[in-house]
Amino acid sequence: MADIFHEVDEEVRREQLKKLWDRYSIYLIALAVLIVAGMAAWRGYEYWVAKKAAAAGAEFEAAIALNEEGKRAEAEAAFAKVAAEAPAGYRMLARMRAAGALAQSKPADAVKAYDEISADTAVGTIWQDLAAVRAGLLLVDTAPLADMRRRLDPVAEPTRSFRHTARELLALSAWRNHDFAATRKYIDMIAGDAESPIGVRARADVLSALITADGKS
Repeated sequence: MADIFHEVDEEVRREQLKKLWDRYSIYLIALAVLIVAGMAAWRGYEYWVAKKAAAAGAEFEAAIALNEEGKRAEAEAAFAKVAAEAPAGYRMLARMRAAGALAQSKPADAVKAYDEISADTAVGTIWQDLAAVRAGLLLVDTAPLADMRRRLDPVAEPTRSFRHTARELLALSAWRNHDFAATRKYIDMIAGDAESPIGVRARADVLSALITADGKS
């Protein structure tokens, strides 16, 4: 008797499943098709991104080679092309390398290029600070201290990645501009930061000794 009830239950379940399948099968098939299509599209996108990145990498390397061969104009044009067309990572690298290439023959144009990067909030603080430091390296021997402070004081803050170089450049600029109180300020910032590199500390010590020797302490 129990077997008869079991068979009836099985038959009822089969009927219910058939009704569910008849009602929803089109949606299940459509969902499966969408999943397969989505996976294929994603694979295609990954392939496209990899191909574009490989092409950008080749163009970037070619631009570097042109620069190393002394073909400045061709290198500038090649870097500009990568900066305009390549994926985000290569665009940023190309902008920095293009500015670096300009620094060898057109330092004023290089400073302008670095300033554009430093002002571009879309690239992120690290790239902005690095560009500001690179511009500072080109200007440290000629720029007024006020200009250097405008550029580098924010970069010299305790949480910034390139603070050590920024502080050293500011100390040098202050010393060159005969502002010895400001020079001491930046030397103290270097000395007071436990993470200041040994080389930066050593050069700050030399600068401090020069101020003392001149009787400006």
